[in-house]
Amino acid sequence: MSFDAFEVHGGLPLSGNITPQGAKNEALQVLCATLLTTEPVTLSNLPNILDVNRLLDLLRGLGVKVEQKSPHSYQLQADAIDLGFFETPEFRRDASRIRGSVMLIAPLLARYGQAFLPQPGGDKIGRRRLDTHFVGLQKLGAHFDYESDKRQYSVTAPEGLKGTYLLMDEISVTGTANVVMAAVLATGTTQIYNAACEPYVQQLCRMLVQMGAKIEGIGSNLLTIEGVNELKGTEHRLLPDMIEIGSFIGLAAMTQSDITIKDARIDQLGIIPTAFERMGIKLDFEGDNIRIPQQDTYEIQTFIDGSIMTIYDAPWPGFTPDLMSIMLVIATQAKGSVLIHQKMFESRLFFVDKLIDMGAQIILCDPHRATVIGLGRKNQLRGIEMSSPDIRAGVALLIAALSAKGKSVIHNIHQIDRGYEQIDARLRALGARIERVEG
Repeated sequence: MSFDAFEVHGGLPLSGNITPQGAKNEALQVLCATLLTTEPVTLSNLPNILDVNRLLDLLRGLGVKVEQKSPHSYQLQADAIDLGFFETPEFRRDASRIRGSVMLIAPLLARYGQAFLPQPGGDKIGRRRLDTHFVGLQKLGAHFDYESDKRQYSVTAPEGLKGTYLLMDEISVTGTANVVMAAVLATGTTQIYNAACEPYVQQLCRMLVQMGAKIEGIGSNLLTIEGVNELKGTEHRLLPDMIEIGSFIGLAAMTQSDITIKDARIDQLGIIPTAFERMGIKLDFEGDNIRIPQQDTYEIQTFIDGSIMTIYDAPWPGFTPDLMSIMLVIATQAKGSVLIHQKMFESRLFFVDKLIDMGAQIILCDPHRATVIGLGRKNQLRGIEMSSPDIRAGVALLIAALSAKGKSVIHNIHQIDRGYEQIDARLRALGARIERVEG
């Protein structure tokens, strides 16, 4: 029996404290980075989510010793890698299920001069090309080949990697992570310009420096890396997941709840709190906690000249694309209107048809833009049966369901489980009526 659906009874105010899990996007990067050394690496605050567990299984298959120290702490040691695992059906099957598997390439290439990867999976949110990864590795001296019949990539560097100047053709977080992991063991100096500088990449770089890498410019879009011969082990703690934090802010606003987000690392959230305040949501900062007090209404701000507010995504320190779905759903019950402009992915707004079925007033202008006319709580959303298309849209629909009148059923919730740890149990602790049912 497959419990791949949530049954949600909405319209209930929630209350209490909730602690965000470790950052999913950081977890996938630092797990792959453990392949860069033969010594033990201990990672703490690792989220227990489907994507992380799948990557851990891939690492085990490659011969990495994986020891769980506590529910969210693991020690990994990659001192006996089995490159033959690349040829197995298990590797091709499991690596194709998770997009984060693409970051296995660089550390294996740097240490062993070869790596293979089937075309990775992940969210269906539009074109997510891998050119940036492979072009960067080629400039470091790797040879690239794509076997179309096997839908498999191969990268080799029989003469080793050599430092160079790299101008990234797009500001890709995982692309930057891959090139950084390759460059730390390359011969000579590498400069990476137009590098992504998200907190996830900063955390990866800090961990690599602790392991003995030489990286300058962390937090900027220009990284200078002096290659070293080897790296050592380390201990590293992941940041709290800023996407979960934003999701909980949206949940509190939509359900008229009083919720406190504990240990939020506010200093690492960038403009995320400001963006929610522009939507009219009150935030109280108490130490490193964020309290969202109960609000009967919230009103979207306008620009200084009175024109309609536009929320758009951009590379860090701009607003993260992973919270655009949350911003759209909270706008449905706000006072006022907003233009949601999802620039990076052209299929991420296609879930709005479900919100329209729930009673929201949304005009989908094109694949990248949607105008939301806020209902100002005059008309409560109504529960419906729907399906989660990807991680972020799935949580946005879950938030809508928790605020809606009546019962909703959300299918395909393994998508949500890929990025949110035991979300149903944690929401029940706040007073939500949500159960897993046969999907």
